[in-house]
Amino acid sequence: MTEGPLLAVEDLHVDFATPKGLVEAVRGVSFSLGREKLGIVGESGSGKSVTGRAILRLVRPPGRVRADRLEFDGIDLLSASERVMRDIRGERISMVMQDPKFSLNPVITVGRQIAEAYRIHGKVSRRETKRKALEMLKAVRIRDPERVYHAYPHEVSGGMGQRIMIAMMLIPDPDILIADEPTSALDVTVQLQVLAILDDLVTQRGLGLIFISHDLSLVASFCDRVLIMYAGRVMEICNAKELAQARHPYTRGLLNCLPQVDAGGRVELPVLDRDPAWLEHGL
Repeated sequence: MTEGPLLAVEDLHVDFATPKGLVEAVRGVSFSLGREKLGIVGESGSGKSVTGRAILRLVRPPGRVRADRLEFDGIDLLSASERVMRDIRGERISMVMQDPKFSLNPVITVGRQIAEAYRIHGKVSRRETKRKALEMLKAVRIRDPERVYHAYPHEVSGGMGQRIMIAMMLIPDPDILIADEPTSALDVTVQLQVLAILDDLVTQRGLGLIFISHDLSLVASFCDRVLIMYAGRVMEICNAKELAQARHPYTRGLLNCLPQVDAGGRVELPVLDRDPAWLEHGL
C-alpha cells in the first residue's frame, strides 16, 4: 500500500432519476479512511448504505455516481475498468451486508460458499481451499467448524450466519471491510460477540473498517471516528470518544432521542426538530 489514506472520497454524489424527479441520495460527501474503524451513522434514508455501495461501484442505473475524487491505493474507482473493479471487489475491498439470510445462497453449503470466495481470487487446490475456509471459521469463533463447513445456511443461527459472512468477506485478506449494519438483526449478547470478532480482526490484520449503523451508542463505543449523515450530507465528523460532546444540532438531537436506562420514572423522549437549512449546508 502507498503512504497516506487507504481510501479518499471527495464531493461524492449519488442520485437516481425517477418518474417524480431526481432523488439525491448522497450529496457532497467527503472523508478519508486509514487503518482505523470509521463509523457512519444517521437515520434510515440518510445515504449511509448508498455511500458504501458507491465506493464499490455497486450503484446500478438509474443511479448515477460522480465525485471529485474516489481513490483507493492510487486507483481511480470511477474511471477503473469493470475488470479492475472485479479484482478489487472482495479481494481488496469487501462488504458485509445487513442480513445473512439474504446474502447466503440457501441451496449451497456454507463451506462451498466460503471456498468460492477464496478460489475466485486465485488458483488454489481444493485441499488448501478447505483448510483456509476452516481456518477462517475458527477465526470468527465458530465452534465445531467442520460441522458448520458442511451445513446449509438454514441450519445455522442468525449470529452464526453473520459470522460466516464475515469469514467469507475476510478470507481474501482485503485492505478495507465495509460492514453495513452487521449486528442490527442480532440480540445484544451475540452483537457484542460479533463486534469483538471484528475488532480483533481489524487490529490483527491492519484493516480499514467502515462500520455503517444507526446506533450512535454502539458506534461511539466501537469506532475510532464517526461521520454523521443527514439527507445525503455529512453534518459532522468527530472522534468517537467525543461523540457525546458533538456540537451540530442534528447530532445533539439524535443523542437526546436516545432512551436513558437510569433516567428514573417515566421520561418522554424529545422529538428531533429538523432545520431545512441542513438540506443545503453540510460539512
